[in-house]
Amino acid sequence: MKKTLILSILGISSALSLHADEGMWMLTDLKKQNAAVMQDLGLDLTIDQVYSPDNISLKDAVVHFGGGCTGEIISAEGLVLTNHHCGYGYIQQHSSVEHDYLTDGFWAMDRSQELPCEGLTITFIDRILDVTDYVNDCLKKDKDPDGLNYLSPKYLETVAKRFAKQEKIKTNEFIKLELKPFYGANKYYLFVKTVYKDIRMVGAPPSSIGKFGADTDNWMWPRHCGDFSMFRIYADAEGKPARYDAANVPLKVKKHLAINLKGIQEGDFTFVMGFPGRNWRYMISDEVEERMQTTNFMRDTIRGVRLDVLGEEMARDAKTRIQYAAKYASSANYWKNAIGMNEGLIRLKVLDRKKKEQEELLSFGRESGDTSYQEAFETIRKIVAQRRDAVYHQQAIYEALMLGTEFSKIPDTDSFQMALDSKKTKAIKEATTSLEKEAEKFFNKDYSAEVDRKVSKKLLALYASLIPVDRRISIFQTIRQDFNGDTDAFIDACFTQSIFSSKQALAAFLKKPDAMKLKNDLMVRYAKSVKDGYEATSEAMKSETDAYNRAHKAWVAGVLNYKHRKGIPVYPDANSTLRLTYGKIGSYEPADGKEYLYYTTLKGVMEKEDPNNPEFVVPAKLKELYEKKDFGIYAMPDGQMPVCFATGTDNTGGNSGSPVFNSKGELIGTGFDRNYEGLTGDIAYNPQLQRAAAVDIRYTLFIIDKFAGAKHLIDEMTIIK
Repeated sequence: MKKTLILSILGISSALSLHADEGMWMLTDLKKQNAAVMQDLGLDLTIDQVYSPDNISLKDAVVHFGGGCTGEIISAEGLVLTNHHCGYGYIQQHSSVEHDYLTDGFWAMDRSQELPCEGLTITFIDRILDVTDYVNDCLKKDKDPDGLNYLSPKYLETVAKRFAKQEKIKTNEFIKLELKPFYGANKYYLFVKTVYKDIRMVGAPPSSIGKFGADTDNWMWPRHCGDFSMFRIYADAEGKPARYDAANVPLKVKKHLAINLKGIQEGDFTFVMGFPGRNWRYMISDEVEERMQTTNFMRDTIRGVRLDVLGEEMARDAKTRIQYAAKYASSANYWKNAIGMNEGLIRLKVLDRKKKEQEELLSFGRESGDTSYQEAFETIRKIVAQRRDAVYHQQAIYEALMLGTEFSKIPDTDSFQMALDSKKTKAIKEATTSLEKEAEKFFNKDYSAEVDRKVSKKLLALYASLIPVDRRISIFQTIRQDFNGDTDAFIDACFTQSIFSSKQALAAFLKKPDAMKLKNDLMVRYAKSVKDGYEATSEAMKSETDAYNRAHKAWVAGVLNYKHRKGIPVYPDANSTLRLTYGKIGSYEPADGKEYLYYTTLKGVMEKEDPNNPEFVVPAKLKELYEKKDFGIYAMPDGQMPVCFATGTDNTGGNSGSPVFNSKGELIGTGFDRNYEGLTGDIAYNPQLQRAAAVDIRYTLFIIDKFAGAKHLIDEMTIIK
């Protein structure tokens, strides 16, 4: 019986692996590359219903949320669903000790209670244009002495404006152009976008639901969190994008998603649209090793230390917990990612796989008489070896000193220094006003000098232990000469003597500014040293970076040529542009003797409950609903309450908040994470192990309706029961 069960599970896993499709596909290529496969796997729509350049399609209900996540439109009046962790910074923005929405949740019971979110944007993609030929023509004609304009954002912005003028595409504050290189700059696409800037927070569950499991469960499966939040897009009276105004009204959208409550089954076809951030599928094996030993090593080593200090301080004080909630979550996310990725790259022997793939391409080049692939490969290998120390140092500076020590971000004082040196009253007055405005951003409600001091002591000492004396940034000469190499003493001096040690210290200085005092200020010198040190590592790698970009373009061109010859569809690396990925819902085996089912239920939340661990506290109201089995129309056929599910789609960072569609294009869930075994997916996809985790839409609506009592939000949605 056990043998039969194991064979059955293996059969399921094998079948699913055939239907877990690698690729973050361009919408413009779906008809040519993916339509037949998607429909064979179960898609019940035409590709034009998914994406059409000329008509309204599902694409028009998928939005870029804040530039780093994805969202979906779920009502005719601009209601947007995304992840709790995507909205986290804005939930935190509105939170205080008196109104702790992070802990208690937030629900606007009518439109007047919806809270404006300063700085938040939601972006629609209006058009996607293949402009490869146009860009290449411009590159041939334009003066390009270094031959690097093909990757220059500034140059491509100019080309985009030129193209828009030629094609009579009008732009303004809210209609934007984005021209990006794809496939190592072998192709170019132009995105015409509409940006909405009046976005208001509508609802968010308490963190005990939205972040249930927190760091312990992050990047893991099975999951039991209700990782969702809701916002609304507002426009002017004519329905056009506008800056915040109390008179603005909810946007009447041209497309919103229907929500399906019928549930999911093993093997169901799904597809996801979203804005995956970055991946590196075209790396050679040497680059993978470099990533493991530099970026991932530094994230693991440095962020772990920072998080320990922040965690202690946040546990000690409610105000600090709210201040640093978003910063902690952001740092922790890719700390664990780096650990899991390195473990997976070793366990799954990704280096061996990469070596095999690159040898296939090199053999193809030799057989076809094309030496460009071999030349590109050798160039990349040589460059990776040459730049290794500079990359290692740059990542140490970035993680420990730029991200870790917050006072490295004090306002730039160069203009103020110049004004003081000029001794011109008008110039000093203007520079003072400018510095005061920048200082307001630094001394914001989420900054604690005492926390910064404690973190900085740990990270400066750690940086010094990682980098040899003769290679450290310049401020360490001062630390050695004036503080006998004692980094703690240096940090204490910064926070007691600097004009940026507090708002009060800066105000006192600005009343009686002194050019020499500013020049010798320890925080000012530190911030400049960090910036200069980082730029120095970039400059040290400049020639290698330029040569690498050329070689990478040639290498990717070889991959494209090789795959086209074999009739294999290809997709570009993720770069925060709109993509589609598809696969089937499925259980998987992470290791011998283990099987993880494709779904979780509220029973698992109760089993994980630990009132002594803030990551696993269960709200009393949720326990009450569970005990009464008061799940309403959202329960599974067997009476259980679904929470999350896993599907074999190819997701990465930026897909957070993405809509998960069933075969009919109806919303069944919201993507929020990947599994630990699939963290190698940024470099190499593994169909047997990689899964995307999603909040079951039934759990989302259950929390809104039964837990929050916000049925008015359900009433404005289109529900298929």
